[in-house]
Amino acid sequence: MNLKQQITQYVLDAIQNVYQLTPESVEIQFTRKEFEGDYTLVVFPLIRTLKGKPEDIGAKIGDYLVENGKITAYNVVKGFLNMSMNSAEFLADFTQNALNENYGINVPTAESRSVMVEYSSPNTNKPLHLGHVRNNLLGYSVSQIVEAAGNNVIKTQIINDRGIHICKSMIAWERFGNGETPTSAGIKGDHLVGKYYVEFDKHYRAEIKELVDGGMAEDEAKKQAPIFLDAQTMLRQWEANDPAVIELWQKMNGWVYDGFAQTYKRLGVAFDEVLYESNTYILGKDIVEEGLNKGVFYKREDGSVWIDLTADGLDEKLVLRSDGTSVYITQDLGTAVERFKNTPSLEELTYVVGNEQDYHFKVLFLILKKLGYEWADALHHLSYGMVDLPNGKMKSREGTVVDADDLMSEIYNTAKEISEELGKLDGYTEEEKAALYEKIAMGALKYYILKVDPKKRILFDPQESVDFNGNTGPFIQYTYARIQSLLRKEAPQEFDLSTIELNQAEKEIIRTLNDFEDTIKKASDELSPALIANYVYELVKQFNSFYQNNSVLKAEEENVKYFRLYLSQWVANTIQSSLRLLGIGVPERM
Repeated sequence: MNLKQQITQYVLDAIQNVYQLTPESVEIQFTRKEFEGDYTLVVFPLIRTLKGKPEDIGAKIGDYLVENGKITAYNVVKGFLNMSMNSAEFLADFTQNALNENYGINVPTAESRSVMVEYSSPNTNKPLHLGHVRNNLLGYSVSQIVEAAGNNVIKTQIINDRGIHICKSMIAWERFGNGETPTSAGIKGDHLVGKYYVEFDKHYRAEIKELVDGGMAEDEAKKQAPIFLDAQTMLRQWEANDPAVIELWQKMNGWVYDGFAQTYKRLGVAFDEVLYESNTYILGKDIVEEGLNKGVFYKREDGSVWIDLTADGLDEKLVLRSDGTSVYITQDLGTAVERFKNTPSLEELTYVVGNEQDYHFKVLFLILKKLGYEWADALHHLSYGMVDLPNGKMKSREGTVVDADDLMSEIYNTAKEISEELGKLDGYTEEEKAALYEKIAMGALKYYILKVDPKKRILFDPQESVDFNGNTGPFIQYTYARIQSLLRKEAPQEFDLSTIELNQAEKEIIRTLNDFEDTIKKASDELSPALIANYVYELVKQFNSFYQNNSVLKAEEENVKYFRLYLSQWVANTIQSSLRLLGIGVPERM
């Protein structure tokens, strides 16, 4: 039981003894800095139940807690009861927590809930870009956090490896590639394929212009451009399993997968399973038939199948074309059903997808619910905002996208430049320097993106992300390295806890450390890595303030010194755990 849970129980016991009533819950907060106290009971929600003025209710509860030795003092400010706890409460199980490298982490067991998180899901016609970076970092971090809350997590993605956009890259490579390969070109395979996606668009635009100049309407020209018609033909050939087209498709997709693997490795993300749309696109037609039989769907005169969701505040939605081919939602229906069928232990599924797909997921979840799948209420859409740049939007087909690999290299070079300017790398080998630059760069990138609430848009500034001061990854990493330097000078040893009387800064740090497990649970429930990022930043600020104003190695007493070394160790462990949940590594030296 952590401190907050403990004081909550004390308050509930006090209410029971004073009023002979037991409220369903009480609201406990950290006491604000301008008031004396450690924890605060918000009295207002209790007024109706306990019948009295908030000041009187607070005073009666405070008197009981002091008289029974649960708190040392209290004060009531309007409807808030601020309570002070003694040092012994803060120091209970102190050394055990301080040395526990997994403090606050709940390790899942075979009996734990199974949760699936789907993220990344790129197209195989281009490399990963900045938008994919946010998606992957969110998906991986959410997976880490949900697991740390005690759940078994399955990390998954569906690769969009079929469709007209894939054929565009294939047609362009056939026409203009002259047999070029990633090896002959000296570039990653996903970059090579993306190059030909851009090449297709260049020729497509030129052909549209030529047709328009010849008198054709622009909309018609877009449909009749020869290179576009060839891409459509190739898609039909792929669907008919034409051997030559399948061979080309497999070869170019193979190049892309090799490129993706390198990017994923550098980003530090991974998956437990990978599905391919070329396999899943056939799913869902049986679900449509089931829905027709149940009267959930209806068929129009042209043979297309729809669902009417206007009574639910949505629109009518096509679920099967008149020619019997599926649309995206058909596949998503089939894939969801397949996942719960193939993984009987699965209790929850979260899709990490940008907010431009909000409507799609509302429709998907509602249809599954109308079809009678009980697990439909366990589906979640982690809807995140787009990533903006100082120079505007990204467009893959025009080649103006911010490539993920280029972005990581840019941040690496910035981290290297700033680290060299600071001049604290004496004794490092070149390999050690390179490893440090990489750790700082990836920490900067990940923290800058994950510290923002997923629902909000981000204006990404690579230079700002690598700042060693303020709310940044390198600032937090540096605090961890500072503590490791301190602990290398002297390790904590056994001491007499009973002699320690905590000052306010020490209490605040322990109080924050005690809140780590609850923060993980809240971040898991809300699918928000930003809560972990904000938590660890607050912890780091508290520790740095404490360190600047309180001597550790030169403390006035040996017991105080060892207590503060243990406290520093606990902070370091919690920083490391917090950053690990964000997918960020920590350097031992900086």
